[in-house]
Amino acid sequence: PPLAMAQDAAATATPNTVVATVNGAKITEKDISFAEIEIGSDLGNIPPESRRRVLVEYLIENQLFADAAQKQKLAETSSFGERLEYMRRRALREEFFETQIKPSVSEAAAKTYFNDQIKGMKQEEEVKARHILVETEDEARDILEKVIRGEDFEKLAKENSKDPGSKVNGGLLGYFGRGQMVPQFEDAAFKSDVGDVSQPVQSRFGWHIIKVEDKRKKPLPTFDAVKDRILNSMILQQAQAKAQDLRSASKIEYLDPKIKKQIVEQEKAAASQKNAILEQIKKLQSQENKGEAAKPAEPK
Repeated sequence: PPLAMAQDAAATATPNTVVATVNGAKITEKDISFAEIEIGSDLGNIPPESRRRVLVEYLIENQLFADAAQKQKLAETSSFGERLEYMRRRALREEFFETQIKPSVSEAAAKTYFNDQIKGMKQEEEVKARHILVETEDEARDILEKVIRGEDFEKLAKENSKDPGSKVNGGLLGYFGRGQMVPQFEDAAFKSDVGDVSQPVQSRFGWHIIKVEDKRKKPLPTFDAVKDRILNSMILQQAQAKAQDLRSASKIEYLDPKIKKQIVEQEKAAASQKNAILEQIKKLQSQENKGEAAKPAEPK
């Protein structure tokens, strides 16, 4: 099929593979990679084959506008030179980030961090429940009587519940842990056994009849599910540490008066906080020393 052939061609392409030309100017796979970095986050969940086409069209228009600017000799203006210098610095920063920061964080290090964190995590209990929400206690007791007589809970929820979010699903709330529901509802759900239907429970939303369908230990996250989040966090930490090292080894002057004033005030506040902590430590040490001195000598 044509789509499969296109995917195979993309899979075997190299960074220098030409995917289109504009008046002889080449657009390559590497250009697509740069475009993905630049505008990829704006494309949402466009399917891969459509996404690739959008990126190529973006690059074609980019080339067309660049050619038009070249014809009008805009590359010779001072504003273009200033923009080019700024983009050069940006490109150098990104190159440093890609070649120096990212490679310093390995998947193995992320896996080690994950394993350390997962050891200390406890599996929390979760309840799967349905409910029927009504306005008065009398309504709730009438519905409870119907359930006790054998009427279908799901059907009664669809017909009577005031909760629009769960009504269409027969009152189904799915699995939830502690702290996710209002206290009165949560207490009744967790105290009930699987298969139980609760007595009417009042919350700020009204009166609930709760049916507990299942209980389980909440599954712990897998490494694959959180790997990207951990890697991104570790890369950010590395970048921040490197930025601090570079700042410490550099002379930075703030010449804008307002910004300079903000920096001075920030440094004063940090120094004051540090001195307060040191004073607190000294007081604690002094108290400990006095306590030691007041202790009676142990008999020999």
